[in-house]
Amino acid sequence: MDSGVVRINHGSDVFVVRACSNDDGADLLAIAGEHSVEVFRVSPPISERVASFHVGRRITALAWSPRSISPSSSDDWVIEITAAASDFSLHLLTKSSTSSENTFAFGGGLSGHHGKVNDMCFCGGRDQDNAKYVATVADDKMLMVWDLHPALDISSGIPSPDRSMGTDAPSSPHPRPQPTAYVISFPHPLVTVNCHQFSSKEFLVSDCRGSIFLTDWRSDPEQSEQGSWKHSSVIELVEPHSLAKSLVGISSQWTGYAAWRQDNVDIVGATYGSRFSIWDLSKPQGGKPLQTGISFPEGGHQFRWCPTNPDYFAVASQCPTKGAVIHIHDMNYVHAQPHVINIAPRPHRVRDFDFMARRGNPALAVAYGVEVVVFPIGVE
Repeated sequence: MDSGVVRINHGSDVFVVRACSNDDGADLLAIAGEHSVEVFRVSPPISERVASFHVGRRITALAWSPRSISPSSSDDWVIEITAAASDFSLHLLTKSSTSSENTFAFGGGLSGHHGKVNDMCFCGGRDQDNAKYVATVADDKMLMVWDLHPALDISSGIPSPDRSMGTDAPSSPHPRPQPTAYVISFPHPLVTVNCHQFSSKEFLVSDCRGSIFLTDWRSDPEQSEQGSWKHSSVIELVEPHSLAKSLVGISSQWTGYAAWRQDNVDIVGATYGSRFSIWDLSKPQGGKPLQTGISFPEGGHQFRWCPTNPDYFAVASQCPTKGAVIHIHDMNYVHAQPHVINIAPRPHRVRDFDFMARRGNPALAVAYGVEVVVFPIGVE
C-alpha cells in the first residue's frame, strides 16, 4: 500500500463522509453509518479515532461547526458536528479536551422535518455567530435554519439561562433549550444546501428538478409572503436539460447536487443526471449555466469543489456496474478528458466523498461499502 493512502473500516455501511474545512481542523474527518458517527484525525499513513457518537439511527447528513478545532492544532480542541438521522431527527454532537462525547437531540416531532434530510451546513461568513445557525434541507421541500442557542426557551416561554456556545455540563441545573427554526418552503424536494465563507446571510439551495436558489434567509419576512422561497431567493439558476425532462415527466431520477466554490462567491457548480454545469453569478445569462459537460453518461452522483486547488472539481458515478469511480475535472478545461480514479471494482459504488482541506497535494476521502479510503489525487 502506498504510504499516502489511509483506509478506515467503519464496521457497517458508510453513508456519509465529511471533511472539516476549518483551517484548525483540516485533518479531521467524520464518518457516519447505520448507527453512529466517528471522527478521525487523518495524518497519512495513519488515522486516529478521536470521537465516537452513538445515534441509534442511520445517518443521512453531516455538517462541521466552525468551532471545531483538531487536537493537532490546539490543546483546547473541540469537536462539534450536526447530524441528521433516518427518522428525520437532528443531533448536535460535541466533544472537547475537557468533556466527553455528548449527543443533544432536536428537531424531532412536529417542530422538524417530515421527510429525509438530505443535506445540512452551518452559516457562512466570518461573524462570531456563524456556529449559532445550521441549515437543513429535506424531501419535504423545506429549508430550515436552526438557532442552536436561542435566547428564549420556547418550551417554557422564559428567557434561556446564560450559557456559552460550548457543550453543556451534565450537572447543569438548567436543561438546554430546544433550538428554534426559521422555515422557508420551496416548490420541490431539496437536495443540497451550501454556505459561503464570504456571506453570512445567504444559502445556496438546490432542488431535484433542475433549479438552484441563492436564498437570503435573513431577509425581512414582513416585506413579502411569510415563509415563501419567492421573497427570499436573490437569484434562481436553472439546468435547462434537467428542468425540461422533469417538466415532461421523463426524468429518470431525482438528483441535483450543487456546490459553491469557496474562493469565489460567483462560481457555482452542479451535476444533474449525466451533465455537470458551471454558473458565473457575475454573468447571469438568465440563470443558464456558463459551461456544461458530460462526466458520466449513466448519471453523476454528487459534485465537490477542491478547497486547496479551487479550479478542480469532482463528480462520482452512481452506477454500480461501473464500480466506485470518480472523475476529476479542471474548470479551465471542462471539455478535456477528466482524470479517472478507480477506487474499487463493481458492485461497489461511491456512497459519498469529500475533499480533505489540508494544504498540499489534493486528497479525497471516499466511502464505499464499510470502508473509507483517503488518498492524494494521483494515488489509487
